[in-house]
Amino acid sequence: MDKKIPMLVGITLALMLSACTPVGPHGPAPSSNGEEEAAQSTPEEEENSFPYETEVIATGVNVPWEVDFLPDGRMLFTERPGQLRMITDGTIMEEPLISFSAPFSDEGEGGLLGLAIDPDFENNSYVYVYHSYKKEEDIANRVLRLIIDGQEASIDKVLIDDIPGGVNHNGGRIKIGPDRLLYVTTGERYEPDMAQNSGEWGGKILRIGLDGSIPSDNPISGSPVYSLGHRNAQGLAWHPETGVMYSSEHGQSNLDELNIIEKGGNYGWPLIEGDEAADGLIRSVAHSGSETWAPSGMTFVSEGPWKNSLLVGGLRGEQVLRFDLSNNRVEQSVGLIPEVLYEGEWGRIRSINEGPDGTLYILTNNRDGRGIPSADDDQIIALKPLY
Repeated sequence: MDKKIPMLVGITLALMLSACTPVGPHGPAPSSNGEEEAAQSTPEEEENSFPYETEVIATGVNVPWEVDFLPDGRMLFTERPGQLRMITDGTIMEEPLISFSAPFSDEGEGGLLGLAIDPDFENNSYVYVYHSYKKEEDIANRVLRLIIDGQEASIDKVLIDDIPGGVNHNGGRIKIGPDRLLYVTTGERYEPDMAQNSGEWGGKILRIGLDGSIPSDNPISGSPVYSLGHRNAQGLAWHPETGVMYSSEHGQSNLDELNIIEKGGNYGWPLIEGDEAADGLIRSVAHSGSETWAPSGMTFVSEGPWKNSLLVGGLRGEQVLRFDLSNNRVEQSVGLIPEVLYEGEWGRIRSINEGPDGTLYILTNNRDGRGIPSADDDQIIALKPLY
């Protein structure tokens, strides 16, 4: 049977931290004498409170990794074990659009990862996915173009393959940029020097055409490499007003990063990380310091009180990070400090995406072997705007 959407949970995120009373997603924390105190909000706190209500729209999902939205309102999402799924009229369809088999591989952190829908989908029915596969005794990754026909998908074309992969550090995020080109994050599969080798595709952000061609203005002629010096980037997003490109990246044990991506830029791994600087290498604009975010998918908020805020999902950090980039400020500075939201509320968060109507969709990853799954995991959670 189809999996039906649960009822509206109706949880409204509580106010931000006040100087006297810690406030979490469910309201004021207990005071020192064990009693709850009424939250006292200032006009500034009212203005910055999270204007969304929460609805769990799917439970029991098998390690979802990415979600995207068709023009007619249907949603697609990937499950890392190899299924591309569809939500139609509030129901997850029982049968996947496509299930990948050998040489497909979901070993370790690999599997069916990134997903992007063609901006001209109504005319061409194209969808793009990123997945891991066995190549002799090794693991590699590739990007496919699929064609959707009703509730089925088929492989149309391999756009790029032989992307270095491994048990871990496969990158995997794909996004179509404002220039209508496809951007692909790749990991360095625990071979740090690969990230500095411009002839290798691991530890990079790649840029290709939607037909697999190499853009003529890429920084290296004939190469898909757009930027280098990345360890394991898993998030991509563009500022909705300036078009500035951001990426999230996993550090070695902490020092997770948020970077502004420039064409041809070298982001330093393994030569620098965090606040370190060196000639010719680009510093991060934010990092986690001694804490661990394990940042993954991310999105900009395009409308409402949090317009131009960047929201980043955290895996080990089990939180959503909000970077305030309103009024296009501090875009080229370093040391951005995020606001922490939903910490520990749903466990590991793989991705957060803004839908066409402003709803935010959160994908949990508690069944990926590194979380502690509840009976309902994994989940797709909608944050519906109240404005």
